[in-house]
Amino acid sequence: MMRFLCDTAEVPAGEMRSVRLEGMPELVVCNVDGEFHVLAATCSHGKASLADGRLLGCEVECPLHSGRFDVRTGRATRRPAKRPVAVYECVVEGGDLYVSDPAPVDSDLAVALQREPASVPPKR
Repeated sequence: MMRFLCDTAEVPAGEMRSVRLEGMPELVVCNVDGEFHVLAATCSHGKASLADGRLLGCEVECPLHSGRFDVRTGRATRRPAKRPVAVYECVVEGGDLYVSDPAPVDSDLAVALQREPASVPPKR
């Protein structure tokens, strides 16, 4: 089932915003050059809100310890983050953004990745 998340005009290219829906964790909507991505907003390392961080191309940087995540896959791409964050399927229809409810995309894969050590390059 898909749920209305926000109007795409509310998230300009290169920006992101936090959205809360009843029954779901806080989500962050990222607009990467007109392509929308939705992920769980809570950092898997420091529990800070990724919505308070920075969008750097296809990565979101946590404001607490500068760990990074790929917004397309949720995979941790920079330490100290090691575990992925959940990503959610989203669809744009007529300027409205909809998100899958409630299961993240590849939820089994995300759980498996959390059990495996990540090969994340050290923070520079």
